[in-house]
Amino acid sequence: MAGVLRAVLCVAGAALSVYALHVEHQAAKDPSYRAACDLGPSVSCTRVFSSRWGRGLGLVEPVLGGDSALNVPNGAIGLLFYLLQGLLGPCHGRAAAGGAVGDLGGLGCWRRCGSGRFCSSASGTCAWCASAPTGLTWRCWGST
Repeated sequence: MAGVLRAVLCVAGAALSVYALHVEHQAAKDPSYRAACDLGPSVSCTRVFSSRWGRGLGLVEPVLGGDSALNVPNGAIGLLFYLLQGLLGPCHGRAAAGGAVGDLGGLGCWRRCGSGRFCSSASGTCAWCASAPTGLTWRCWGST
């Protein structure tokens, strides 16, 4: 049950993050753009997403400047957060920690095959991959 709830919340959070990116992009293209979340002049998500608080959580610009590569839209930060929550949520202990701070080869329950392709197990346990091709597909097996 907790896994289903986590998945639903991650999908909802990722969708809202994508919507925030969409609103910011549209507002940059068309200054008269009005998003569905704009309830009035004093309650406007478009104004917030387009302000300095809508990028880098409002903290990057004062420290590193507005042109810093780390000054990304909050929607992008949210999207990354919810994707990592969805990928690492089913994993426990070292697998999740390795994915959070390690290289792509240890990303949560994903394992990098020798071919550079990634495999995953559906059970939530980490799978080891084999790089033996069978036609155009790659096979994963085993668990840790």
